Amino acid sequence: MAKALLIIDMLRDFLERDGALCIGDTEEIRQNVSSRLAEWRGRGDPVIYIMDRHLPHDAEFKMFPPHCLAGEWGGEVVDELDPREGDYLIYKRRYSAFFGTDLDLTLRELGVTQLELAGVCTQICVLYTAADARMRGYDVTVRENCVASFDGEAHDFALKEMEKTLGVQVV
Repeated sequence: MAKALLIIDMLRDFLERDGALCIGDTEEIRQNVSSRLAEWRGRGDPVIYIMDRHLPHDAEFKMFPPHCLAGEWGGEVVDELDPREGDYLIYKRRYSAFFGTDLDLTLRELGVTQLELAGVCTQICVLYTAADARMRGYDVTVRENCVASFDGEAHDFALKEMEKTLGVQVV
């Protein structure tokens, strides 16, 4: 049973103070995800970066300000989590990392059956990626200290929803 770490939207527009949708103080999640990343790399397990990437007139901008535009600074991974050779990069335009991407194919080709999700925002991209992963039969783990949001109540709801409705192991 192969495992993979999905690092979801740890991008400048969400984590840098001058990012278009900065979630607030991000020091703790940066450190926690960086520690998990080091552990996964140390074991040689696959690391997959899930990266929000939008076109200038994306429909999502009716709900949120423009962010993570293709080829722009805000859509890049924060420096301390930079992808390395051998890591996988999956670009997405919607909340779920599975919708309209080749994530499922990539995971199946790697023989992955277990996922650990880390990143932002808990109630948006992490939740919908977890839901789609569970619907596809993957075992999913989320570490509470490796996910964050700009909305504390929605963050808490999403963790409960993942655990109680989706069967995600929240630790």
